[in-house]
Amino acid sequence: MQDLYKQYKKLLFKLAYQLTGSVSDAEDAVQDVFVKVHDVPRERLTQPKAFLCKMVTNHCKDMMKSARKQREEYYGEWLPEPFLMLNDDSTEALERDDLLSYGMLVLLENLTTSERAVFILREALGFNYNEIAELMEKSEVSCRKLFSRASAKMGRISDEPVQIHPESQQWVHGFMGALKKGNMDQLLSLLDQDVVLVADGGGKVVATVHPVVSRERVGRYLLGGMRKAAMFGEGTTVEMGEVNGEAAILLRSEDSAVNGVLLFHFEDGKIHNIYIVRNPDKLGHIF
Repeated sequence: MQDLYKQYKKLLFKLAYQLTGSVSDAEDAVQDVFVKVHDVPRERLTQPKAFLCKMVTNHCKDMMKSARKQREEYYGEWLPEPFLMLNDDSTEALERDDLLSYGMLVLLENLTTSERAVFILREALGFNYNEIAELMEKSEVSCRKLFSRASAKMGRISDEPVQIHPESQQWVHGFMGALKKGNMDQLLSLLDQDVVLVADGGGKVVATVHPVVSRERVGRYLLGGMRKAAMFGEGTTVEMGEVNGEAAILLRSEDSAVNGVLLFHFEDGKIHNIYIVRNPDKLGHIF
């Protein structure tokens, strides 16, 4: 069992995290599955990868159903937990090729649990439709339809990349420089005309409750409203980091604790979406 855990814990965590959008839920799901597998007869583990992925998928689908009600009652906008990438051999060390972009994680909230599972298994983890059909206990035709519906709901075109954008670090560096200088013109030049900013404070810290739309409004919010919200107050430092495998901006308080994370979605060389996570419950694991 220890060998199975070492071999598959990363894969199962990747799957669970992208299914739930929660680091803690993903960790719990993997642990719960291995507790249950301990009592499974060894003859049922002839194909451990498929068996474990199926168990994690089913477990997370149950978690997602209960989470939907909680998110309907959530104060303001709900965003997935950001996840700090670590270069070690722990569960946290995710390979970028197996991660959807953060922007895609946000869009996954529009899907049913089955659509989300099929999309992640196919796009993030590279399972073929035959494997997905066995995991989901559905026909290949049904799985293809679920994938097609998922893609349509997210407005995804066939050749649009769903993984991490390799040039994001350069763009985010320019964005951070514009913020630090308070340079509105430079900031606006980086933003798409229809850029959307979404913030998640969970009702626990200051954050805009509704999305901010349009280049000018987002620019004013970033350079004005965020300062009034103490995002750039005395003692707060702004630095670049790598979160969810992407270049991101970390805001740290005087005691070096992270009190905000900014992530981005780019289209055609412009910032199309900005996601600000400030809910402290979602930042405790980032350091």
